Amino acid sequence: MKEQETLKSKVLEIITQKIESFLKDTGDFDPKSLRPLKIEYSRNEKFGDYSTAFLLENKDILGNPKDISEKFLPSLRDTDLFSEVSFSMPGFLNFRISRSALGIYLKTILEQDSITIPKLDAPEKIIFEFVSANPTGPLNIVSARAAATGDSICNLLSSIGHEVHSEFYVNDYGNQVLLMGVSCVLRLKEIKGETLSYQPEGGTESIEELLNSNLFPYEGYRGEYIKDIVHHYLNQPESKSIIESHLNDNSFVKLSELFSEWAVQFNLSKQKKDLENFGVHFKNFFSEKSLHDSGDVLKAESFLNSSGKIYSEDGKKIFRSTDYGDDKDRVVVREDGRPTYLLADIAYHKTKIDRNFTKIYNIWGPDHHGYIARLSGAIQALGYREDCFRILIAQQVNLISKGEKVKMSKRLGQFQTMEDLLEYLGEHGKDVARYFFITRALGTPLEFDLDLAKEESDKNPVFYLQYAHARIRSIFRENSEERDFDAFQNLESREERDRLLFWICRFPEEVLDSAIQMEPHRLTNYLQNLAKVFSKFYIGKENRIKDSDKETRLGLTYICYATALCLKMGLNLLGVHAPDILEKSN
Repeated sequence: MKEQETLKSKVLEIITQKIESFLKDTGDFDPKSLRPLKIEYSRNEKFGDYSTAFLLENKDILGNPKDISEKFLPSLRDTDLFSEVSFSMPGFLNFRISRSALGIYLKTILEQDSITIPKLDAPEKIIFEFVSANPTGPLNIVSARAAATGDSICNLLSSIGHEVHSEFYVNDYGNQVLLMGVSCVLRLKEIKGETLSYQPEGGTESIEELLNSNLFPYEGYRGEYIKDIVHHYLNQPESKSIIESHLNDNSFVKLSELFSEWAVQFNLSKQKKDLENFGVHFKNFFSEKSLHDSGDVLKAESFLNSSGKIYSEDGKKIFRSTDYGDDKDRVVVREDGRPTYLLADIAYHKTKIDRNFTKIYNIWGPDHHGYIARLSGAIQALGYREDCFRILIAQQVNLISKGEKVKMSKRLGQFQTMEDLLEYLGEHGKDVARYFFITRALGTPLEFDLDLAKEESDKNPVFYLQYAHARIRSIFRENSEERDFDAFQNLESREERDRLLFWICRFPEEVLDSAIQMEPHRLTNYLQNLAKVFSKFYIGKENRIKDSDKETRLGLTYICYATALCLKMGLNLLGVHAPDILEKSN
């Protein structure tokens, strides 16, 4: 998979050519025995823009890195790409991009109101499933983190040329949905004046016994939102009539089945609204129930059985998941003929394969890590390549205020909901929440600082970036002249200008790397650094646009224009607005 050229790839190309030529001239080394050349950003900018540890990583073959560098560095100094090359201990080669090369590269990537993002030569057709929260209650904070991250990854993957299909898997089948219906009926009876008692852990009462004796199931849903569902359908004339009829007939089981369906519809509608308010738009919502109704779940078992990956034991059908690294084989059909959740999940992923997606990506919650091996094995058993299937785990989120963990919602008990968080953060909640959720790698726990998120100053990283963009836009409102590339090229080279220019030119490769690695937090780190570099540029007395002559003003405006594009495009890829004027809420 080869991408269009970036500044980093150009550096890699030139250094590779120089090393190959050097090794050929010496004739003492076999290039195939060497560890590959990697180009990275310099950890300390005083040494340069890029660096490589190639000499250090191959010192066992090449010898002392410093001695080799003295022979090798002269060949690197005859290219216009670098203004400086150097060696630093214990074995790094460092490269600073020349001012002229930065200017030429910027012109090639800069288009009207856009910066060109590299497109892959071989794009994939990707299905990306994320959030997929059970329709048994509101979206919680971990789901919000998965939503922000998943949507940002979709944007990044699309930006480099992939065809991306986002999907939400609706778990609208099984015991959890039935228990929700039972919970609704019992709350309904409570609303009607009946007294409930609570089933102890390990209780064995049937659904009918629970409903007839007003015994709330131990694993039932106790949040106040269950009463909201009941009141909603009591307030609808058609459903109210049905409810009253079943109550009069004491047909509580049938009523619980109806409430199971209604509650799924109610909760899913609420989840879709919350996602819409969060700026997340799925291309499809896929129903688990549709898999069972169509017979696709048992067809998946037949498919695996025909490939020799299923065996029978004690009346159960068992998938040979240990063939794929799982710690034990997994039941897919119980002794009574009922499919397990795993088989339904296998059937669902088979639809992804049947829909001709070349890559299957999922985000799952923190309690699903052990589930990866068995599903990955099943997908391989279906004939799909292991390296085309990837699971990302969204780790826990802790809400922090005044240095301590907090719960957002008294009304909803154990839930910390996306809706409550957005309401708490106010007018700018969507932008702030989305950004905060992606400032850390998805696989690490996140502490969400509510006090910082509420701060409307440059202490808040979202406002810091939005203010930087708004400040640049004000420059264009105050200066009517158009930006001018020739004037920019004629600008005198100064450290803060050249630093900013390099960071602007990094933007396409930062987007590319973030997309390929599916790590949007890389882009948040880049944007924060870009804004800091711009701030140093902006306060420099040599860069005061108002005090400059016309040609200097046009050149400086060109740099500001490119910076604003990076900020706007970067924030938009993360689902965050880049305002031209930043107004604080009252």
